[in-house]
Amino acid sequence: MTHHRSSSPLIPPITRRGFVAGAGSLTLSFALSGRAAAQSEESGVVDQTAELPGSLSKAPFLDSWIRIAADGAITVFTGKAELGQGIRTALHQIAAEMLGVDPQRIELLTADTDATPNEGYTAASHSMEESGSAIMNAAAEVRAILVQRAAERLGVDAETLRVEDGVVIGGPEDLAYNMLVDGETLHVRYEGRGRKPDPATYKIMGTPFPRTDIPAKLTGAPAYVQDLRLPGMVHARVIRPPVSGARLAEFDQAAVEAMPGVMAVVRNGNYLAVVASGEYQAVEAKRAAEGAARWTGGIALPERSEIYDRLQASAAEETVIHETDAGSGFPVKRLKARYTRPFQMHSSIGPSCAVGLFEDGRLTVWTHTQGVYPDRKAIAELLSMEENAVRLIHMPGAGCYGHNGADDAAADAALIATALPGRPVRVQWMREDEHLWEPYGSAMVVEASAGLAADGTIADWTYDVWSYPHSTRPGGAGNLIAGNLVADPFRLAPPTNIPQPAGGGDRNAVPPYDIPGARVTKHFVTDMTLRVSALRGLGAFMNVFSLESFVDELAEAAGADPVAFRLAMLDDPRAGDVVTAAATDFGWDGWTAPAPGFGRGFAYARYKNLAAYCAVAIELQVTPETGAIRIHRAVSSVDSGQIVNPNGVRNQIEGGIVQSASWTLFEEVLYSPDRIESRDWSAYPILRFDAVPASVRVRPIDRPGEPFLGTGECAQGPTAAAIANAVRDATGVRIRDLPYSPKRLQTALRETEFS
Repeated sequence: MTHHRSSSPLIPPITRRGFVAGAGSLTLSFALSGRAAAQSEESGVVDQTAELPGSLSKAPFLDSWIRIAADGAITVFTGKAELGQGIRTALHQIAAEMLGVDPQRIELLTADTDATPNEGYTAASHSMEESGSAIMNAAAEVRAILVQRAAERLGVDAETLRVEDGVVIGGPEDLAYNMLVDGETLHVRYEGRGRKPDPATYKIMGTPFPRTDIPAKLTGAPAYVQDLRLPGMVHARVIRPPVSGARLAEFDQAAVEAMPGVMAVVRNGNYLAVVASGEYQAVEAKRAAEGAARWTGGIALPERSEIYDRLQASAAEETVIHETDAGSGFPVKRLKARYTRPFQMHSSIGPSCAVGLFEDGRLTVWTHTQGVYPDRKAIAELLSMEENAVRLIHMPGAGCYGHNGADDAAADAALIATALPGRPVRVQWMREDEHLWEPYGSAMVVEASAGLAADGTIADWTYDVWSYPHSTRPGGAGNLIAGNLVADPFRLAPPTNIPQPAGGGDRNAVPPYDIPGARVTKHFVTDMTLRVSALRGLGAFMNVFSLESFVDELAEAAGADPVAFRLAMLDDPRAGDVVTAAATDFGWDGWTAPAPGFGRGFAYARYKNLAAYCAVAIELQVTPETGAIRIHRAVSSVDSGQIVNPNGVRNQIEGGIVQSASWTLFEEVLYSPDRIESRDWSAYPILRFDAVPASVRVRPIDRPGEPFLGTGECAQGPTAAAIANAVRDATGVRIRDLPYSPKRLQTALRETEFS
């Protein structure tokens, strides 16, 4: 059945202002932009066949990004989502700077399929590169167009005019932006005619503005989709099979329907959910339904101890992704190592949630998905609806960077809401739902081998990485849990083998150093044992951990200082700058252990070898008796291009260090052939407040005028390797398997003692 767009009003998304700043004046001119792709100097027109800046290539019309209303209200649109990374604040600053207006006057609307551009996923640290670049260039062009219109109306040269808080001044009369906009003024393609101000004159960009998303989170005001409450809303819970692949053989539906407050039991094949007027009633109904259901079958899991051997023995698509010519050095010493990473969770603090409303043939879903358009496509297919009859509105979720249960919860809300037209349906996953059913980060294996020449340099390098997929994000209904459980199930789409230069399991597998005779091979395994998808950084976390651990092993074998060893192989001056800055701020030269059990470690990477540069130095203490590791200091330097909000950059690196410390020291999905064992926090421990590094210092290196490189995922890999290298320095033990749990460390220390 085809569903048509309804003319009835929809509940609007929750939006907020709350930006406090003063806007200075800017001198403006209508001239050629420095980077408007393949622009002709003679014609002043962008070559439309060339790539436009950022996401302008996907949405080239200016009013896709900037709209100015008759009352002077300014709305800026982004297809990217606020995930807690502070992107709302940074994009707000960019728009205000380029438009020359007080930020308080701008309303920023994020990720809404009825309103914002389709920018795909908010992922891979691309928000600034894609949306930031688009908004910067679009806003500069909007400003230039309006200044030119003012010049024509006033009969003056545009060069004599300037903008102060959205008012064009310097002529016979002042003209506000809204006085210069009518009809289709901004419904024009981007042409690159807006000259961006000199970064030296910026008053808003480059300033540590307060985060716009923080006040509500601090004060307990509605901030997350979990907080959303709509008039007449009812509550739903989903009943999952005990194991993947199980089928619902029997179910006493009448007994559940008779429970207090239960409004409906939704069953579609093996998909089962309950809806109640109250949330606790829904929880009680879920528990009762679990007892009233009998499931058969299911997919057996491998023994956890066999997973790495199984991964390496599986059929794989092998690709050599990097090769360099052999050098003149002859290896006199050879080192080999094998590194492993277990399956790991997103383990969001707030379990996934969504709210759905089906009304007059139109479906609206409020969701914390990182891709409103891709998830809309999958949900429309699931429900056999036209895509334009489905609206997804992003609201932040309480935790997650990557593909957790958000897309599936949105599908739950959509499927259940269609059974209760006119009533908003809130679906809240339980803790065990999140832990058992979210897609995990893939287990991985790395084998590395290298030879050292007589002069202590690397003579050759071989690196192999085995991994399951790192992206099974919705693109079709078969990639949703619900799509596999409904009576007429959908086919699971083939997993994506993400190519270089970004890469998936092989992200950051190519060394950032000038190494002769290097060969890097990825082994892409599609026979998945557990459901996996994108976890922050994809394969970069494991590859940088492995690569930078191995570089330290080579430096030690060469008798070289780890920092000097790295600097000698770096030919990118910006890479050298971050390495030197982190080492200097840490006090690397002349450092001595303050007490027994202390060690230091260093690591570096450029995320994806094309985004942000990051170096991390760690000081930690190991207690051999308990196997406990305490991180005392973490010092980092980062170059992510032009900085919009320095505090935002620091926040992202600090958060990345803490998250990586949790992955490195604690996190591992436990499972047996019968089931996933990590149902709760006791079986999936994460870093707690008492284990957070006592001191974290971050030095952002600003590059005014340079492209945005993104920051969010660059610190995780270097942090893991720096921890590994510091543990080696503190104990003399090299551990190559994650996580560095107390039991694993104690075992390694005992084996070293008796070897």
